[in-house]
Amino acid sequence: MIHFSQLESICQGKVLRLQEDVVVEHLLIDSRKVILSKNAVFFAISGSRNDGHQYIKSLYDQGIRNFIIEKKVDLPADANVLLVSSAIDALQQVAASHRALFNIPVIGITGSNGKTIIKEWLYQLLSHHFTIVKNPGSYNSQVGVPLSVWNIRPHHTMGVFEAGISKKNEMQALEKILKPTLGLFTNIGTAHNEGFSSLKEKVEEKAQLFANSDVVIYCKDHLLIDEVLQSKKIKRLSWGYTNEADIIIEKGEAYNIRYDKIHYTLSLPFTDAASIENCLHCIAVMMHLGISKTDIQTGMQTLQSVAMRLELKEGINQCQLIDDSYNNDLAGLQVSLDFLNNQYQKTKKTLILSDILQSGVEAKDWTKSVSKLIKQNKIDRFIGIGKDLFAYQNIFNKHSSFYDSTEAFLKNLNEDEFSNEIVLIKGARAFAFEKIVARLQRKVHGTIMEIDLGNMVHNLNYFRASLKPSTRIMAMVKAFAYGSGSKEVASLLQYHKVNYLGVAYADEGVELRKNNIHLPIMVMNPSSETFESLLQYNLEPEVFNLNQLKKLLTFLQGRSCTVHIKFDTGMHRLGFAEQDLPALINLLLENKNINVATIFSHLAGADDPQHDDYSSQQAELFKNLADQLSLALGFKPLYHLLNSPGILRLNQYQFDMVRLGIGLYGIDPTTEKNKNLKPVATLKTIVSQVHHLHEGQTVGYGRHGKIKGEQSIATIAIGYADGYSRAFGKGIGKVLVKGKVVPVIGNVCMDMTMIDVTGLTVKEGDEVIVFGEQLPIEQVAESIHTIPYEILTNTSERVKRVFVAESI
Repeated sequence: MIHFSQLESICQGKVLRLQEDVVVEHLLIDSRKVILSKNAVFFAISGSRNDGHQYIKSLYDQGIRNFIIEKKVDLPADANVLLVSSAIDALQQVAASHRALFNIPVIGITGSNGKTIIKEWLYQLLSHHFTIVKNPGSYNSQVGVPLSVWNIRPHHTMGVFEAGISKKNEMQALEKILKPTLGLFTNIGTAHNEGFSSLKEKVEEKAQLFANSDVVIYCKDHLLIDEVLQSKKIKRLSWGYTNEADIIIEKGEAYNIRYDKIHYTLSLPFTDAASIENCLHCIAVMMHLGISKTDIQTGMQTLQSVAMRLELKEGINQCQLIDDSYNNDLAGLQVSLDFLNNQYQKTKKTLILSDILQSGVEAKDWTKSVSKLIKQNKIDRFIGIGKDLFAYQNIFNKHSSFYDSTEAFLKNLNEDEFSNEIVLIKGARAFAFEKIVARLQRKVHGTIMEIDLGNMVHNLNYFRASLKPSTRIMAMVKAFAYGSGSKEVASLLQYHKVNYLGVAYADEGVELRKNNIHLPIMVMNPSSETFESLLQYNLEPEVFNLNQLKKLLTFLQGRSCTVHIKFDTGMHRLGFAEQDLPALINLLLENKNINVATIFSHLAGADDPQHDDYSSQQAELFKNLADQLSLALGFKPLYHLLNSPGILRLNQYQFDMVRLGIGLYGIDPTTEKNKNLKPVATLKTIVSQVHHLHEGQTVGYGRHGKIKGEQSIATIAIGYADGYSRAFGKGIGKVLVKGKVVPVIGNVCMDMTMIDVTGLTVKEGDEVIVFGEQLPIEQVAESIHTIPYEILTNTSERVKRVFVAESI
């Protein structure tokens, strides 16, 4: 726990003003990602592109009161202000002090390629043995690492962090923050070479991450890494295909692994060189940690591919695209070519490649290497873009073409020349190859649920602003986060520091824990069969009757458990009745292992003013019962009563915490329809085919769609298996095409639905909105006499969720 007053010595700065010595809970560096809390500290970083100082007044107006600045600014008297020479240094120093509070093993990963994949795989592999904190995404920079380390909490038993640098004198700072006890050096490539005088200098700089590590793991076959680490006073554990390695790998039908007196055979779930190397790094770490052979093999077989910068996408004219438009070096090119070679959907292979920048190698030499790789990997067609490739095009075979710039290629691009092939698009950032991807990518992708995380954050902040600063928020992510995707939504809510999460069943909570969600989680419908999972994954059950409580006590056998006590104050669904209170108190007093975190109830009619008197009676009864229980317990747990409509309409009953559910997703369930909420979910599909039908013809099962005159009928790629109810059939359902609302015709099928597009120019592949901002989900639900909750939660998990986050 760090107080603002301590930052002066931690950051070697000067306190200009200290109004209230708050505990530091939130570190802010982005004014667009504000956590409105008196415990939040904003670091005003002056960068080449932006100056955080220009946002200080706006942040103050929003409620931020703690600032670390590099230059004096005018602030009201109630703000805490610390002046430092560098806000980035201060951020790193604060994170380092936080890290020092935790005596846990930390794996620090660096190298040129594979850092994020290995980090995510180690998390997958070790989560059964440790409670792990890790970088969110690829937060591995000078600001990303400290923000990641700040997430370490007392319940974590291991950290897995990656660290990346682009120039000299950066890694020493990251080492002070991470203090890795176990190091892992993945490999070395030419990315970011411009920041170093030589490849060896880059290896030496990266190796500083392990200056105080107990041991560093690496592949001995990477000779330069081996040479540098040998020269350091660092304990090493190497693996490789040479007998000189500590862990010796022999490749056959499977992989024979020998280490000391350990010898066994493992099969790996991947065949490309990069994934195999990443797997072997993970195996070496697990062996060092003493993980059993059985657990290692089981873990290997359950590894999941990690979505990285390289993406496989659907292209035009039955093509497939491998989008690797992030960077380009020779080592990375081979990785991408390995991925290309593992795609068997198309026989023809095309490579679109940019110049390799800052390689440290003469253009004539690296172009020869590229030409050799093209031949080795049997590329059918090569397109080179950049002045160097254009200059040395004579090195390549006749099935090649060259352009001196991306613009020149796009100007001459004939999309019909790309058909039924797989195209690898790999370019350095400077070449903006995303423009090529946009031209060659198919513009629609079947049925998707698009989730706007920016709108979700807007809604969260809207509700926060309506509450007292002391009121906590429990966000409901039950039922697959109302159809939006539980893991992704929970991660966002965790980032934005809600206090609790609520789920319906223990399995939902377990899944969140497995995906690095560490917030407290209340389980609303626990059963005896899930009690073990509740304890194992630190989940907190709702307790709603005496019989259930007795079963839980029998199971616990004196072990401690945090619970939430629910009273029935008029909903008559679940909850202790008033007459149960004496027996409940006796049980809780007799069993001190039960920790009551909250006491709550549920309003039956918060959405409608006609029930306000009843809601008031419920609130009065709830407070009476909760106060009696608190008095008997000798302490006051948190009270919560309000759901989303209650927050919107009955703010006076907010107590200590509220439960934010459907409102988070931009839906106002009240009769008053608040216009400040933004819709989060858009369900989209595509036109699969268009028919032009004549008088008397019919459409769909049962021939319920009757054609009158000349009509154009489009088949769209959504049906009741996707959650599009059969109740939308026979003209009841409406969708949006080309900005026009058109009706469903005939019955809804399992995977398809037909719509009447007469009078519109509609073609295969056109986008169709099932619900969204222009066709509100409330309107869609009303057409079949249901509610938005049902529409959202019925959307099948087979419908791909795509998350957009332009504004968060």
